[in-house]
Amino acid sequence: MDAPQTLSSVLIIGLLSSLHCIGMCGGIMGALSLSLPPEVRENRIRLGLFVSAYNLGRVASYMLAGALAGVFGVEILGILGLDDDTAHRLLRIFGAVFIILIGLYLGGWFPQLIRLEKLGQPVWRRVEPVARRLMPVKTPAQALLYGMLWGWLPCGLVYVVLLMTVTSGSATQGALTMAAFGLGTLPAMLSAGVMLGWVRRLGQSRRTRQFIGAALVISAIISLFLGGADGGHEHQHHIM
Repeated sequence: MDAPQTLSSVLIIGLLSSLHCIGMCGGIMGALSLSLPPEVRENRIRLGLFVSAYNLGRVASYMLAGALAGVFGVEILGILGLDDDTAHRLLRIFGAVFIILIGLYLGGWFPQLIRLEKLGQPVWRRVEPVARRLMPVKTPAQALLYGMLWGWLPCGLVYVVLLMTVTSGSATQGALTMAAFGLGTLPAMLSAGVMLGWVRRLGQSRRTRQFIGAALVISAIISLFLGGADGGHEHQHHIM
């Protein structure tokens, strides 16, 4: 998949995974908001500033992880010694496979994906005590820092998207991929009241989750076939 297509796909994945985010992190976001001083909670503008800082920090941690994964992927390709065309085809195939896995997970057909969260437990055991020392949060800067630590909370869905960034081809593209995913999750995490209730009701609909999952799987499969066709056309053009 090309970079713009990958970023748009990951942004959509972030938006659609809001159903998962609300279940996993919605309670954390609520607890963090309630732990703020009364003068902050009672002022919507100041509360919005703190909540935004939490989430911007979370997205920043995703970007850092994405950059590292992108570098790792480049190193792997260098070790394998693949030419550019072969590397591009492999990256496109792996990217589509990961989108298919995410679609299967969101549709409820591959719940085993949650087991990936165990991979992040050792890191979280080291990060969580540091985050705890930042409580109670009293300034936006503290909220931003807490969000950067919160972003390392084990999440199977985040890990699959992170695996996609290994196929991104560079640290910059890896960071952008994770930024697109993080930005996609922002509406749900920043929302409150009516919209939050609507997202929760949507998440309880099995048919909705299956429709979203199937849409991702189909789009990934189509991108593979279209990419293969384009690749063959370019190859023939090069020979001529």
